[in-house]
Amino acid sequence: MSLDVFEPLGGLEGVGSAARAARDAVDVLLRDRGLRKVGSDMTAEALLRGAHASAALAGSPATLDEVRRGAADGLATGAVRMTGELMALAPRVDTAPVQVWTRLHQLAAADLGPDEQLGHLRTSREPLPDDIPGLPPSPPADEMWERLSALAQNLTRPTKAPGLVVAGIVHAELAVLRPFPTANGLVARAAERCLLVARGIDPVGVTVPELGHYELAGSYGSGLGDYAARGLTGVRDWLLRTCEVLTLGAERSPLVRSQ
Repeated sequence: MSLDVFEPLGGLEGVGSAARAARDAVDVLLRDRGLRKVGSDMTAEALLRGAHASAALAGSPATLDEVRRGAADGLATGAVRMTGELMALAPRVDTAPVQVWTRLHQLAAADLGPDEQLGHLRTSREPLPDDIPGLPPSPPADEMWERLSALAQNLTRPTKAPGLVVAGIVHAELAVLRPFPTANGLVARAAERCLLVARGIDPVGVTVPELGHYELAGSYGSGLGDYAARGLTGVRDWLLRTCEVLTLGAERSPLVRSQ
């Protein structure tokens, strides 16, 4: 029988009720699922806003208008490039997660480094990446590979944990492990977004969780740092923050203004 590593994390104090409340916020947005028609234009707008927010959190100075006009820097351009494939990649994240993550990196980092780094998981011969402020040093490559492989294997197994818990853990693990030479934050946030789609939390991609992360930027690096350093307490606090982020992401959906 396969071990369900995510289920106990969903049972940490307060996480289950917070995940249900966040899910309810998305249900309200989607009018109790299935009652609301969502056009591709709304999905595209939500993804664009998310790309801008994720890039801003990574240090991009680009405005939303610049991003919309295609006149942004490499970080924002890469974040937008990911949105073009995100909905197509999402169904594969439960069966081929490493391939999805490497593809996200190829898209995110195309303007940030040499071609040979695109989709390239780092090795022990390369410097440790330090592209997410507030985190402890990246783990050595051998530890990163071991944890990344375990994360991928666990994603392909059934779990009773809420999809939001799985998405939050994957985001944190990718951010802490920093498996790529660049753009690890962009990839981690896009991977979370893929899972929110794949696990049926937001199957049409109209919430903007990246904007929730950006609005709570003051606790982003410290929350990930606590996740890495404070055991189950840090994990619980990160998951509670993830639930708050999704609730904000539902409130910031372009659907809210179109009602």
